[in-house]
Amino acid sequence: MPKPSKRISGIIPSGKDGWEVHFAAMTRSQAGEDIVMLSVGDHDFDTPTETVEACVTALRAGHHHYTQLAGLPALREAMARISTLCTGVPTRPDEVIATPGGQSALYAAVQGVIDSGDHAIVVAPYYATYPGTFRAAEAGFTVVEARPEDGFQPDAAAIEKAVQPNTRAILLNTPNNPTGAVYTRQSLEGIADVCRRHDLWLLSDEVYWTLGGGEHVSPRSLPGMAERTLVINSMSKSHGMTGWRLGWLTGPAEFIALLVSLNLVNTYGLNDFISRAAIEALNGDFGVKEIAGLYAARRAVFLDAVRGMNDVTVRGSDGGMYVMLDISAVEPDDEKFAWAFLDTEKVAVMPGSSFGEAAAGHIRISLCQPEDVLREAANRLRRFASTYRSKAA
Repeated sequence: MPKPSKRISGIIPSGKDGWEVHFAAMTRSQAGEDIVMLSVGDHDFDTPTETVEACVTALRAGHHHYTQLAGLPALREAMARISTLCTGVPTRPDEVIATPGGQSALYAAVQGVIDSGDHAIVVAPYYATYPGTFRAAEAGFTVVEARPEDGFQPDAAAIEKAVQPNTRAILLNTPNNPTGAVYTRQSLEGIADVCRRHDLWLLSDEVYWTLGGGEHVSPRSLPGMAERTLVINSMSKSHGMTGWRLGWLTGPAEFIALLVSLNLVNTYGLNDFISRAAIEALNGDFGVKEIAGLYAARRAVFLDAVRGMNDVTVRGSDGGMYVMLDISAVEPDDEKFAWAFLDTEKVAVMPGSSFGEAAAGHIRISLCQPEDVLREAANRLRRFASTYRSKAA
């Protein structure tokens, strides 16, 4: 065949990464092996019934046609209401564009602020798609690691050192995937100061904002930041709708208007019947409190179960759907640890280094399992760590 473009060939470089542990575990599970899957952030429960029924009703009512490129007006109104709650900044519908999932919102944000050859800064640990999204824009980027000993709070001074003449944006995620860290107001104020002084965009991924363990602070709410902050949001986690692919981007109205052209050549709008179900889910807050309470309870159960475990330290883990454990005192190579844990105890976890060097020596635990399963996984981890140490001695 003719040669493909460098643009798509370079999005995901070849080579190993810790996702191989998850894929191997999934293959073994599908083959019938009893594997405890704690490696992926997909709910173990279905979308709330009210949302499903709203979708069925819209489908049967004939809502099968094209929608406005920026999203149905009622959908943008509902998303603007949630953005007001999320960011603490009054938000109008024309400051919101609907996208097929949070990843599409992130893609739109990066395409909207980065030209080929520009530079960005990514705060790590980071969600796995961040580097590839910048590569898709033919941009360079520098990863600035938040330190485990600081609870994975970002360091504004370290971020500023990474600023280059062609830097256009900083990307961060709070509550954080994979660490569960909830960035403090002080941390975000430092980063906002860097953005204002260097005239940078701030891309703020806040898809876990309803699952925080404390105060959620959106950098959009800080002085002088509404004009330079783009907030990525999604219904996947907050409303239990991972497979529905519904997200949105919030930003200055003039910028959002430009992104309508991107939807013209990319998505050409969202599904009508799914959009109408989303309107009902957003306006009715279907499942939001229940899902938040569920993950708060699961986090407490798992953290209680690992409390006092020798040579295993909890880092971050204040919010979101994950717990991050420092296992470097047991085995510095987190990927080696994850493979051995899978083979010995039939538990699948993600090696921390899959999300950046800052998380090396850690494992990420997904809380997308019932409490009894999480307790059992913690017991297996305790046994495995003890046995591993005695074998290594």
